This record gives sequence, C-alpha cells and structure tokens, in this order.
Amino acid sequence: MTLQGKIALVTGGSRGIGRAIGERLARDGALVALHYGSDAKSAAAAVAAIERDGGNAFAVRADLASLGQIEQMFETLDGELTRRTGSPRFDILINNAAISVRSVIEQTTEAEFDRVFAINVKGTFFVTQHAVARLNDGGRVVNVSSGVTRRAYGDQPTYTMTKGAINAFTLSLAKHLSARRITVNTLAPGITDTDQNADWLTAENKQKIAGLTALGRVGAAADIADAVAFLASHDSRWVTNQYIDVSGGLRL
Repeated sequence: MTLQGKIALVTGGSRGIGRAIGERLARDGALVALHYGSDAKSAAAAVAAIERDGGNAFAVRADLASLGQIEQMFETLDGELTRRTGSPRFDILINNAAISVRSVIEQTTEAEFDRVFAINVKGTFFVTQHAVARLNDGGRVVNVSSGVTRRAYGDQPTYTMTKGAINAFTLSLAKHLSARRITVNTLAPGITDTDQNADWLTAENKQKIAGLTALGRVGAAADIADAVAFLASHDSRWVTNQYIDVSGGLRL
C-alpha cells in the first residue's frame, strides 16, 4: 500500500494510537498533520519521530470542545498545506481524538458527562464538517470508535455512549459522501497498550487480558495503525460504512 502524494489529518495524533497512526501513514508516503489538544511537547516529539524516519509531518492545535478553536485549527491547516503543497485540500481524515472517564452512572458528574461528549462527539462532528469541504473526491474518513460499544463495561457508560454515537455517525456520513467516492468506516480497538492506559494496564492485568483475547496478547498501537493504513489506502476503495473490530478477538 502506498499513500505517496496523499495528505492526512489525524486528530489526537500526539500520543498513543493517534501517534502510531500518524507514523504509519507517513511511512506509507502521506504528509501528515497531527492534531493535539494541549500537549505541545508530545506533538513536537511525534513530528520529530516521523521526520527522523524520513516522513513529513507538522502539528496543529485545538481544544475540540470549542468550535472557535476548531475553526482556528483549520485556518492554520489551510495556510500550512497551501505553503507546502499549493492547496488547502487533503485526502484522509482520521477522527481519533477522544477522552474517557471511568465512573459508574451513579458517580458521573454533569461536568464529566459534558466534557466527554464535547470532545468525542461534538468535536468529531465539527472537525468532520470543516474537513468535508476540503477533502478530495475519492478520499477517506476513518472514525476510531471502541469495542466498548459491543462489550459491556459498567464503569464507562458515558464513554460508551459517545462511541455509539460515532458508530451511528459513520452510517450517515458514508451515505452522504458516497456520491463523491469518499469512504467512511469505523475502526474499533479493544484494550491497547498505550501510555494513556499505563496507570491500570499492569503486568498482571496484561496477563489477564491476554487470556481473554483469542490471539493471546494485549493489543499494540501499531496493530490499530496498520488497520487504519488499509482503510486509508486505495486498497479499501470498495469498503464503506463498516464497523471493523481490531481487538485481536477480545472475549471472542
């Protein structure tokens, strides 16, 4: 698969799965814009890693809960892409940015609920709204959801609801963009070994999760990135409105 000459925007691209996605798309030849919310140091490190590997990337910032900041991000993106390529248009949108809160329904606060929905749902919607006019025909949209929408976790009701909304969004968007040959798909990771999960993904827990996974180990960020690379490529041209589980067979 090659993405030579393609341009991608990856939200939540400074760490974890998002960073792995950016690195993989860059290795395949894409120019990658890595969005970050607040961690400029991690974003700079992600861009530097891509460049050391021979790829091309730059970072753009926005709090995705704010429509104003999303608009500012796209102004920055337009300027940088025009400077680099002569056009603000791009080919691939990866909606990866999300936050989570582990809290049972009885303990979830209004502020927690509103913040998770603002980033995960509102942010994804309005980033996509702004991207649609800039995406080239024949482009790709990949919405990163979660296996929590298919497996019950009692301590994540708010996060689960937001990812269910993302699944439904894919359905509508795939239909809407089909006339432009833009494919839209959902990718649903399972439990993945990233720095965001380091506080609870201990060696003991990794062993337990490996025992619950058909392929016998905890997922790695690269496992998710490789699946995204397929959906971002020409090879996936006949695949749209699909929910693809990338959990290694968790609780199969």
